[in-house]
Amino acid sequence: MSIKETVISQFDEVRRSSNKPGRPLTDDLVLLDSGLDSLGLAILVTKLEDILDVDPFTDSDITVPPVTLGEFIQLYERAGKPHCVHQGCAD
Repeated sequence: MSIKETVISQFDEVRRSSNKPGRPLTDDLVLLDSGLDSLGLAILVTKLEDILDVDPFTDSDITVPPVTLGEFIQLYERAGKPHCVHQGCAD
């Protein structure tokens, strides 16, 4: 599973578990319109850190938070290891 697929899958799972309907998960979806509040986004980031073994928000180079889902995914793609998603790590 790609990083993008993982982010979208987890995003959708957090929305469903929170009973928060939202708009379709597209790259241009504004995070504030996604159906997740700040707690939901924090839960999502925690889940993604467990799965992808990366937290791009600890990077001191980030000066502007992501506004859209596409920007959110790009943070993970830049910080992550594309060959090492979920259980397929070969260090």
